[in-house]
Parts: sequence; C-alpha cells; structure tokens
Amino acid sequence: MTTLTSPHDLLAAVPFLVGYHPANSIVVIALHEETIGMAMRIDYPEEVDLDQIDALASHLIREDADSALLVAYVPDSVFDSEYLLSPIREAIAVRGILLRECLEVRADRWRSTICGDSECCPPEGNPMPPHEDSRVAAEQVAQGRPLPYENVEDLRASLAQASSDPSLLRALDSVEGIDYEGEEVIARQREGAIAVNDLAREFAEKGISENINLIALVLVRLHDLQVRDYAMGITSEENIDTLWTMWRWLLRLAPDGYVAPVATLFAVTSYERGDGAMAQRALERAFDDDSKYGLARLLRRSFAAGWPPSSFSSMRAELHPKICAKLFGEE
Repeated sequence: MTTLTSPHDLLAAVPFLVGYHPANSIVVIALHEETIGMAMRIDYPEEVDLDQIDALASHLIREDADSALLVAYVPDSVFDSEYLLSPIREAIAVRGILLRECLEVRADRWRSTICGDSECCPPEGNPMPPHEDSRVAAEQVAQGRPLPYENVEDLRASLAQASSDPSLLRALDSVEGIDYEGEEVIARQREGAIAVNDLAREFAEKGISENINLIALVLVRLHDLQVRDYAMGITSEENIDTLWTMWRWLLRLAPDGYVAPVATLFAVTSYERGDGAMAQRALERAFDDDSKYGLARLLRRSFAAGWPPSSFSSMRAELHPKICAKLFGEE
C-alpha cells in the first residue's frame, strides 16, 4: 500500500484494503513505522460490545502496530457516533498505540473526530472526494491491484460458480480416486502434487489452463489432505499473485463437491495478501460446499483471532518440507 498523507488518501485507501466500498462498518488499520498493515473491519454495532472493541485493539498488537487509523462508516440511524468511537479510541490508547486519525463518514460527507479546527473539519463534515480521481487509487491500479467492488454483494458475486462445463464433469468422473487401503496411496498423492505444480506452471506462463484433464486431476486430488496441504505450501513471495489468480479462477470453475479445498486455498492466499474481506467471502463458499470442512473451520477461527499474515508463511516453512519428504522422499 502506498503512503497516506491526508484524510483524502485514507478514505481512498480503505476500499482497497477491505476489497470493497464499506458501509455501516468500523475499520481499523495498523501502522508500523509508516508501513500499512492489515485492516480489520467489523459491522457497525448497534450497541457497545467490549469484546469487539478488545478484538479491534488486540488486532493492532498482533500486527505490531505503533500507530493506527480508524474510520467509521456510520449508519443513517445513528445520530451520534461518540458512544462507540470514544471507547475504541480509549482501548487503542491504553495499549500504547498512537491513533493518527479517526474519521467519521456519513453518506457523502466525512469529518475528523480528533481535529479541533472547525475551518478544516466543520461539524457538518466535508464532501467525500471522488475515489477514482485520487492519487492512491491511481497508484494501486498501477501496482496491479484490482479496483474495489462497489459493495460486499458484488465482491461475493465475483467468487460465485460460473456455468458448469460438461467436459470438465466428464473428466472429473474419469479420475480414479485414492484407495487408502491399497498400496498406491503415496503414488496417487505424489501424482496430485505434481498436477498442482503443472497447473501453477501453466498459469505462470499463460495466465490460464485449457487442459481439462489436468484441471480435473487437481480438483479430485485436492480432496486428499496431503495434496491440499502441499498446494498450500508452494506459495512464496515470488508466486503469490499468480497462485491467487489461479485459485480464484479454479474456485469459479469448480462444481459442487469440489469447492471447499480450493476455496480454503484461495482464502489463505487472499489473507496473506492482506485481503481479509476476500478471504472471508472465500470461506463462505467453502462452508456452502461443506459445512464441516475442517480447514475452513480452522481458518475462520484464525482470521477472527487476527492472526498476522506472516504466521502462514512461518507455518509453511515448518510443514512443507515434511510433506515434500513424505511425497517425494526429499525436502
């Protein structure tokens, strides 16, 4: 994320940080030595919830923040937001974190709640700046980040299943499953891991795959936990954008019954890229496909607890060599 130098910059940055233009929301952004960390968004509560406030403030601690930004998108039904913003500011302050800015957004106007200058921050607020004309938006698009969705419904629709492909369904039926009572378990798992590598290689080279048999093999083998965890472990700083695109593409392509593994892989990759809203929507798709899917449950708890994105790279560094050793006999 680019440098934020004004309230206008902050207002333009929030939709990029959460993935869509928020409404009726509280957004807290962590800063560490001027570097922007993850944003945490919650629905605007009707009443003060001390547990929610503690979760927001604790998010800043986990992000190793030395300062923070707070933006409240206030519902029309709320006349005075201070009943909520004041305890949030206090919770941040008692943790020794400097609150750089606290903005209140109402409809098409904004104001700073910590600025005492009525010249620049009148009580009625200032008109919202056009997002598309902002320096922040231009820099984010130039860096390859997609424009934020208009609302959370549009974001959710972007991950919905595309029309089914009969040729893919036939290819899925032709892939032999893994007989865990037989002697070919490791060989089948290795076949799945190699298929994931091949699909990632095609995406790196072409940005798409038209190999229906390879796609089907990956979707079937991802039901195996070793193959799925291997696929999660191949992410690196160099390939995370390619894999994010690949998992998202595969998520929209996957038919019912094959969605949950892909959705959780996409959720982890989105979270690591700082896109918590997209990660949450991906988990919704995983639960729609399999309400008891174990990794989706684990990720939901991890995201809610505010795990830092770096924790997933640390986990990979420990687990991926072990999976490689089991599948390929080497680290």
